[in-house]
Amino acid sequence: MADLKDFAEQLVNLTVKEVNELATILKDEYGIEPAAAAVAMAGPAQGGGEAAEEQTEFDVILKAAGGSKLAVVKLVKELTGLGLKEAKGLVDDAPSPIKEGIAKDEAEALKAQLEEAGAEVELK
Repeated sequence: MADLKDFAEQLVNLTVKEVNELATILKDEYGIEPAAAAVAMAGPAQGGGEAAEEQTEFDVILKAAGGSKLAVVKLVKELTGLGLKEAKGLVDDAPSPIKEGIAKDEAEALKAQLEEAGAEVELK
């Protein structure tokens, strides 16, 4: 078990260049496409050992209206305070931001409401 922990520690501490080299080796020699793993490992390495700063402001992005577009338009109108025409335009132009620079709790609540209405939503 200790060997696996050591191995995991080595992986987490790889630099971006080392991760890219590892991805190339895995692909060329073993036929493994490690794209997702490379991105996951590259994230912590960029911090240079410092504690990563937690994101405090989020943007709620409507990616797609989904099956019930009318319900999503009504909800966007209610959430943003826009008129019906503006809300419809926002939904039609997806992907588009619904609200920007809001707290994590509020962003997650908006995302949940929009997804419940059938929309596809992303937080950035």
